[in-house]
Order: sequence, then C-alpha cells, then structure tokens
Amino acid sequence: MKTTSKDSVFRDLFGDRKYALQLYQAIHPEDTDVTEADIGNVTIKNVFTDQEYNDLGMTVREKLLLMLEAQSNWTMNIIIRIFLYLAHTWNEYIENTKQNRYGSKKLVVPRPELYVIYTGDRKTRPEWIRLSDEFFEGNQEFIQINVKVLYGEGKDDIISQYVDFTKVYNEQVKLHGKNRKAVLETIRICKNRNVLSEYLSGREKEVINIMMGLFDQEKAVEQFGNEKKAEGRLEGKREAAINMKAEGLSDGMIAKILDVGLSIVQEWISGTVVVR
Repeated sequence: MKTTSKDSVFRDLFGDRKYALQLYQAIHPEDTDVTEADIGNVTIKNVFTDQEYNDLGMTVREKLLLMLEAQSNWTMNIIIRIFLYLAHTWNEYIENTKQNRYGSKKLVVPRPELYVIYTGDRKTRPEWIRLSDEFFEGNQEFIQINVKVLYGEGKDDIISQYVDFTKVYNEQVKLHGKNRKAVLETIRICKNRNVLSEYLSGREKEVINIMMGLFDQEKAVEQFGNEKKAEGRLEGKREAAINMKAEGLSDGMIAKILDVGLSIVQEWISGTVVVR
C-alpha cells in the first residue's frame, strides 16, 4: 500500500505518546485513570522490507495491545495485513519477555484489539469486518479475526479530528494540486476549525516537511510508472531527505519521517551539496 502525505501525518501524530493517549481515551472513554505513563511501546513500522504499512501498535499497562491502521481506500485485505502485524508483534513480545514458545508453560501475550480508521467516502459503513465473512464464506471453525472500523463521526475526539483533517486535505489537493499551497491551506483551515490545532501549531514545520516530502515521493512513483515503483519510492525519499535537510531538520528526524535507516539518510545527504 502506498504511503500518502496524510498517512504520514497519522504516523507522526499517533507516534507521540501524548496523542496516543488521546487515541486510547477516544476508544475507551470509560478508562479515565490511564495516563501517558501507562502507554508503552508505541510503534509504527514496516513488517516487511519491500512494503509500506501504516500500522500503529501500543500497549496499555502491558496488558492490552491496540493495533490500528488508517486507510482511505476500502479493502478487506486490511484484515490480513493487521493480522500479520499482530503475529509479528506477538513474536517480538515473546522474544523480548524470554518466553519459551516450545515449552509446556502457556505463553503470556497482551490481549489485542484491532482497529482501522477509515477516512474515505464509502456509503456502507459496517462497524466490524471479519476474516471468516470476507474470506471463508462465514466459516470460522478454525480461525476468526474481528477488526472494528472507526469513522470518527459525531464526536470531537482525536479520531474525529484526524478524519476531518484528511477531508480538508483532500479538498485542498483537489483545488490546488499536490503542492505547498495545498499543505499550507490544509494547516490554516484546520487550525481555524480547531482540528488537530495543538498538534499542527506545535509541529507545523515538521508537518509541512512530512507532507511535502511525501508529495515528492508520490511524484517520483508516478514518473517511474508501475514497473518502477520500488525505484521511484527510493528516489522520492532521497529527494525528500535532501529537501528536509535544507529546511534544517536533523538526520534522525528525517529518517523517522521517511521510515528509512539513519545510515541511508546520512549517505544520501553526504553525497549532496545543499545550496540555501
């Protein structure tokens, strides 16, 4: 799945424990005593090296594992993607806690809750999507996976604000194209409407660079064509890294935004003379 500019804002926004806590509180408003200190292992990463995923996983008091993905295009493949991410994360948890998966003692793993935040315009909006229904004609004798779909409707929480942000973004891209004006207008309108205003005010420069960097990447993919997508993504990220460095971002921040290794970013930048 191709990462878009708004998807990268999802990664940056909820990768922060402060907003990860707000996300948890939106899902579990009854749990009023949870604090940032209870939110652990906030991770957003690629499960496979040749694919880009927008999954977010976080533990709450080491007992509950929330796993989410944002998507604007409806696809039932999300169920399998998020299951693979769950299996990968459980595997890491078992290794990190030094449990013996081949022993007779029952393994201890955090209980998962699986969600997708849907930001598109699909008219049919089920509350749940289920593996058995979508892939096995309702047969759940051997396996079942349930994913709850969040639409951010009718509330003023962080999920609703993120969905509203994506709608403003889509409107501005239609008006101005994928360029800096669309990004600046998206931020201006959202701040005026109190949509992610604290996040956008505090990290405006980073958000602009995130979105502009992904615009460069998307353009590169389009130029190279379907048969050159992998090369285009890499070239787009290299150009984005150079532009971000010119804006004054650190190598570490660039690596985080573009989801590549720090050594790769440093290699890209070291081979380039940046003219301000």
